[in-house]
Amino acid sequence: MTASRRAGTIARFVFVALAAFSLAACGFNSVPTAQEAAKARWADVQAAFQERANLIPNLAAVAKGAAEQEKGILTGVVEARARATSIQLSADDLTDPARMAQFQAAQSQLSTSLAGFGRLLANVEAYPALKSITNYQMLQSQLEGQENRIRVAIRDYNAAVQDVNTRVRTFPEMIGASLRGIKPMVPYQAVTPGAEVAPSLEGKI
Repeated sequence: MTASRRAGTIARFVFVALAAFSLAACGFNSVPTAQEAAKARWADVQAAFQERANLIPNLAAVAKGAAEQEKGILTGVVEARARATSIQLSADDLTDPARMAQFQAAQSQLSTSLAGFGRLLANVEAYPALKSITNYQMLQSQLEGQENRIRVAIRDYNAAVQDVNTRVRTFPEMIGASLRGIKPMVPYQAVTPGAEVAPSLEGKI
């Protein structure tokens, strides 16, 4: 190999190395990696909400001992569940504030309905038979645990979204994000004050 050809090879190698370094520095790979991590965290959120929804039919079945005039509250829980499960967000929707707001509203309504159902059963004397049902107590315990898992999943998703959005909006990684067409993602926020906190039914059953 002649000196000129050797110099040309070295120059090409240096150019490729510098190009790769520049792409890495501007977030060409790190931003989509962070985005995929956030999408994975969203899958956890959806799974947690679905697990909560799966518990409600069993809860409704054992709660039929409630007084006739208060069945409207139980009906409200079932209807809120139907609305919440009918709205799903794909990974592609996580940059759409309107779609996220729709999902949040439905899940918040279900959380509110469940909290109202817990308050309904706070009067021990009114529902002695229901309070003695072991299955009901077990389901309520499972539901409380699931609400806590939802809260953790949302916290992890929001942390991942914050990481993505910081990269998308700050130099130099914003360059790579722009080149790949990556937009800021939408965090999950409570629609009503306190809705992000798991409702506690402790002492109510």
